[in-house]
Parts: sequence; C-alpha cells; structure tokens
Amino acid sequence: MPSTRREEIRNIAIIAHVDHGKTTLVDAMLWQSGTFRVNAQVAERVMDSMSLEREKGITIMAKNTAIHFEGVTINIVDTPGHADFGGEVERALTMVDGVLLLVDASEGPLPQTRFVLKKAIEAGLPPLIVINKIDRPDARATEVLDEIYNLFIDLDATEDQLDFPVLYTNARAGTCRNSAEAAGETNLIPLFKQIITTVPPPVYDEEMPLQMLVANLDYNDYVGRLAIARVFNGRVKVGQQVGVVGVDGVVTRSKVTTLFGYDGLKRVPIDEAGPGDIVALAGIEGIGIGQT
Repeated sequence: MPSTRREEIRNIAIIAHVDHGKTTLVDAMLWQSGTFRVNAQVAERVMDSMSLEREKGITIMAKNTAIHFEGVTINIVDTPGHADFGGEVERALTMVDGVLLLVDASEGPLPQTRFVLKKAIEAGLPPLIVINKIDRPDARATEVLDEIYNLFIDLDATEDQLDFPVLYTNARAGTCRNSAEAAGETNLIPLFKQIITTVPPPVYDEEMPLQMLVANLDYNDYVGRLAIARVFNGRVKVGQQVGVVGVDGVVTRSKVTTLFGYDGLKRVPIDEAGPGDIVALAGIEGIGIGQT
C-alpha cells in the first residue's frame, strides 16, 4: 500500500455550472499567487483557451493550471460542465485527490453540477464548497447551502463528504470569507489555505517502479502528440526508457523525449517528475488515453 505523502502538492478539480464564475475565480487565484506578473498581458477567462470555449463560455476539454502558495503547488484540473463529456469527467477526476464545487449564490446548484459531482462522490473525493457571487443583490447564500446539502444527500454522499467546509467568494473582486455575513475580506488566502487543509497530499509507495496514467491528449507543433498524465509511483525523466501498457495489456518499449510541468497556465520544460505531479510528455508514439 502507498506509504509516503508528498506534502508539497495538492491536486484538485473544479466543478461548476456555466457562468458561475469558475474561470474568473481561477484568474484571481493566478493573480494573487503571483503567477502573473503585475504588467503581464493576460486574456480574460484564461482557462477557456479553446476558441469554441471562449465563444460559448463553456469548458469542453479538461485543462490544468498550477498555482504556488506557501511552498505548496496546487494543481487545478478543470472539468467539463456537460454530461455529454462523461468520459472526460471521469478521466479528469482520476488525476485529483479532492474537488472544489463552485455554486452561484443566487442560482444555486444546477443540472450540469449534479452530473460531475455524482462522479466525484462515487470516486470518494473530499469536497470543498465555494459559494460565489456573494455580492449579488439577489444572493441567497443560506438557501443555496441547504440546496447543496440536499444535493449531496440525494447523491448518496458519505458522512465524511457531507462534513464539507464552505467558503463565500466574490471572484470578480478576488475576495473570500468564511461566512456569508462577514465582511472586511481583501484576498483569497482563506481559499488557498482551505484547499491545502481539505485536499489530501498524494500518497505513493517508495518501492514501486514508475506508474503513470494518461488522462488526456494534446498536440504540440514542435514535439508532436503530448500525453497528459499523473505520476502515481516512481519518477519519470527525460531520456528514460519506459514500458507502455496498451488497453490490450501488451507492453511496448518507448522513450520519453520531452517532459513538461505546469506553472500557472504555461507548460514549462522539466527534467523529471515524481508522484502526484501532473505532466505532459512527448516521444511515445501512438500513446492513447487510459494507457499506463
């Protein structure tokens, strides 16, 4: 059984309905963690990077963002907001150890939220609830929280999962507080701290060899097909010979030619990665989703 924890990493997925402020919140987290320079030119809604997503304001492909806070790297995995992308959702959830459920303080939890949350609860992931747009004149935080509890009960959440922490945010202003009534907040530090408290660090077995699970694919003009994967055990290095286990169980030999980690929204070249890291790697011909 895994025995060692990597305390300097947290992997969390964000679940939210369209227009509930997920991308605005991640933008604010990036700014406040110092990921963006003060004078940087940054497009609004940074997580909606596909042109169709920007146009429609929806999330189709699960993407990754890495934020650094007090020595901890928080990897944020975006989840698709549509049941049509069920496979995407399940793959995104294999990469994380907890979920952040973001709900509009006026609209409450909506159908898209239900589908992804059901998958997260079934996967046994600990939830953190964020009620956003608390500044809306029609905000009804208390009733919305009741609706969230009812939804969790409806989805057969465990007692531990029902004992979730709740934070209240104004993502546009980049502020967070512990109760709907409190005031005087100026930043998102309570949110960063709560993520580190709620989401367990990755655990791994020091005696196991390299184990990675491919959850997504991408393409880079220079290095070709990229496998987006989480390292579960062992370490992966540039130039390393690896065995790729196909869906049919056949193992083929290959070599890692390029390895990228995440810093903010950017992929940055790295030499190696360890348990809990979410990386993109190139050089493995024909690699597919679900392979290890």
